[in-house]
Amino acid sequence: MKHKQLLELTRNDQRYAYEAYEFLFLALEHTQELFGKRPCQDNRPTEEHHVNGSQIITGMIDLARKEFGLMARLVFRQWGIHRTTDIGEIVFNLIDAGLLSKNESDCREDFESSLNLERALVADYIISLEFSSQPARGKA
Repeated sequence: MKHKQLLELTRNDQRYAYEAYEFLFLALEHTQELFGKRPCQDNRPTEEHHVNGSQIITGMIDLARKEFGLMARLVFRQWGIHRTTDIGEIVFNLIDAGLLSKNESDCREDFESSLNLERALVADYIISLEFSSQPARGKA
């Protein structure tokens, strides 16, 4: 089911697809996990769980590469995300809608980076093959 406030956001700011907002929420959890800042299930997030713009960018790229592989760049383009500043715009749209919170030092400039987002989504991508120690069934 689609979140009503996210639908409203995409109507008001058509630069970004609904899925970009949903993915950002997943990426925030992933980022907190990456940086050891994820709150326990019963705890409300506090300042110690806060992640900054640079960390969100890192987490979003990492999760996109894991979820979409070499298609991550294409998926981001489809969603309207071309630069790190687009990630910041999505974050601040969510803050303005009351769906995310920020601290006093957070600002849009935190998402301005010299990082080439499209290159970061595919650069040094390694295809991981998981090998099982068990022989495949039906094969000798």
